Amino acid sequence: MNSTPQFFRHGPGPLTRLALCFFLSCLLIAEDLHFKYIPELRQAIAITIYPMQQAALFPARAQDVIRASIGNMHIAEENTFLRKRYLHDSEKLLRLNALEAENAHLRRLLGAVNTIEAKTAAKAVMAEILYTPRDPFSHKIIINKGSWHDIQAGQVVIDNKGVIGQITQLYPATAEVTLITDRDHSVPIQIVRNNVRTVISGTGKNNEIELRYLSVNTDIRIGDLLVTSGIGGVYPRGLPVAVIKDIKRHSADHFAQITGTPVAGVDRNRQVLILSLPPSGSALSHPQEEQIGTIKQ
Repeated sequence: MNSTPQFFRHGPGPLTRLALCFFLSCLLIAEDLHFKYIPELRQAIAITIYPMQQAALFPARAQDVIRASIGNMHIAEENTFLRKRYLHDSEKLLRLNALEAENAHLRRLLGAVNTIEAKTAAKAVMAEILYTPRDPFSHKIIINKGSWHDIQAGQVVIDNKGVIGQITQLYPATAEVTLITDRDHSVPIQIVRNNVRTVISGTGKNNEIELRYLSVNTDIRIGDLLVTSGIGGVYPRGLPVAVIKDIKRHSADHFAQITGTPVAGVDRNRQVLILSLPPSGSALSHPQEEQIGTIKQ
């Protein structure tokens, strides 16, 4: 006799399953409260399945390590690129700052040229400092203008602030300038405040000049501005030269010890001006003297 196949096998009913689960839960709770076997069983199971857990997590961890390595490579490449870019930009910034300072100095020189040419018959030629000779006992510089540029020995060299020195040696393409701080160089000057005339001399030290043979009773003060007096026809009248910084008077001496600081300096800029005076030796007019008083302020 043929039987009809059963497509769905029927097991215990839902209530039976619920009762069985409830009984097992109560049994596990009681065992955990009284015998404490469940934590030990749990630890044993955890130890048993730990290798399998690690094996299951290995692909994900390997993927994280690979991603981190690739990310570190990209970060290293980016850091190398940014470091090179930073160095390149830093160099450009330094050059830009130097160019800005040089342009500002050139603009001041241009203003000085316009002022000198407007108020005197002197002409100004711009030159650049090439180098400083290695002689430690002389204060001289070499500029890039010489006899080929119609430069003559004895011409005055200044910057936008005041007198630097005088051309003492001439070559075809270059010239040697003796600075006012040189021990063997002197400049006739006068004090702007009271028009007292005297001569300053170099001391052989950087940024220092001295006034020799001035009586201890001479009316001179710290901070007085000294300008060229125009006597001798070499330096035009009214060019700023130095500022008094120290005065020592001793009753036992006939002369005061007076030192000053030049207002100009070849250690600050590379460009200078060469003054070309007319044969008669022009002097600055009175409006320029008023401008010198403004410089002093």
